[in-house]
Amino acid sequence: MQAAHTVTLEQLPGLIAGHAAAAGLFDVAVYGVDIQETVLRQITGLGADAAARGEQVKVDGTLPGRAYQRVELIAEPAREEQERRRWWVPVTDGVERLGVLRADADSRDEGAVRQVLRDLGSMVALLLLSKRSFSDSYARLVRTEPMNVAAEMQWNLMPPPAFAGHDVSVGALIEPAYGVGGDAFDYAVSGQTLHLAVLDAMGHDTTAGITANVAVAACRNARRQGTSLAETSQAVEEVLLAHFGTSRYVTGILAELDLSSGQLSWVNRGHHLPLVVRDNRWTIELTCPPAGPMGSGLGLPVVVRRQQLQPGDRLLMYTDGVVEARDAEGREFGRDRFVDFIVRQHSGRQTLHETLRRLMHAVVGHHAGRLDDDATVLLAEWRVGHQEELVP
Repeated sequence: MQAAHTVTLEQLPGLIAGHAAAAGLFDVAVYGVDIQETVLRQITGLGADAAARGEQVKVDGTLPGRAYQRVELIAEPAREEQERRRWWVPVTDGVERLGVLRADADSRDEGAVRQVLRDLGSMVALLLLSKRSFSDSYARLVRTEPMNVAAEMQWNLMPPPAFAGHDVSVGALIEPAYGVGGDAFDYAVSGQTLHLAVLDAMGHDTTAGITANVAVAACRNARRQGTSLAETSQAVEEVLLAHFGTSRYVTGILAELDLSSGQLSWVNRGHHLPLVVRDNRWTIELTCPPAGPMGSGLGLPVVVRRQQLQPGDRLLMYTDGVVEARDAEGREFGRDRFVDFIVRQHSGRQTLHETLRRLMHAVVGHHAGRLDDDATVLLAEWRVGHQEELVP
């Protein structure tokens, strides 16, 4: 850790390998996952993306990908003549999955090897996090195609796609990852309150991205001054009107979850209503009179609704691009298919974040690999004493 304070991303592979060897781990390599979580790219420290001459493996259908998906340590089959065994280790910060780690280790004491691998995986995650915010190489590493300006703004605006703590797990994904226009999500924890927001700005161009950025910034600014949900949504409206008149507006759901009691409060600003999945069997649609999109200047009253969640409830917030994605015959992905997918994947014991990854791939696949509209999903699970395992 001390040695890493003054090194760059490009220098990490050598630093990690050297210290790992001292701990009895050999042929160590780190792989970062791309934005859409489809491939794992070896970080070599070479080239503009720090991945030149490195290996690239798919997340689906490979042993490294299996370690990534399941957040598990996985060993390759051992051979009798080999003294060392190859391991694949998920690299995670909490529940945010950054990639995997490859290492060869003495196969005689598996328990000790597992602990060392866990420790190294945790350290590598912290090292990657400490470098990625100022590394263009890392930004290139996790991209598989060019990104437009609006998407560049959005990815720099939004919080990490995964979080766990205070008896709650949060996951969020957005597509098209490289061409997103006006969608955005936001979440934050303050004491015993989880703040959530899903926003959809009018349009699909760079101006839509600017509008979404202004809306998120206004939302955070008001929230951090201690305003209520209704006041926060009104503050966003006022900022948008001041900058764009009524030519640009943003729909959205703003919500707060009391993490000690499970009471959910939310306001509806002309957006798709959120859903609660309970006992992995049925769905509750949370109704709330719409106050009109923020920035529309309609002057409708902002109503705050409340719902008592039960332990294990999953809150779904999403934008229209998810349910309105159409296949070649014009059939929508639809809300029923959307909810059914979440239920089936979760019943298969997938983590919340792996469920979202597979959902987005299904939505994009339904629309022949290219969405016409932004699609965003935010999924929050209130667990109360049953926190999702954070380490493999």
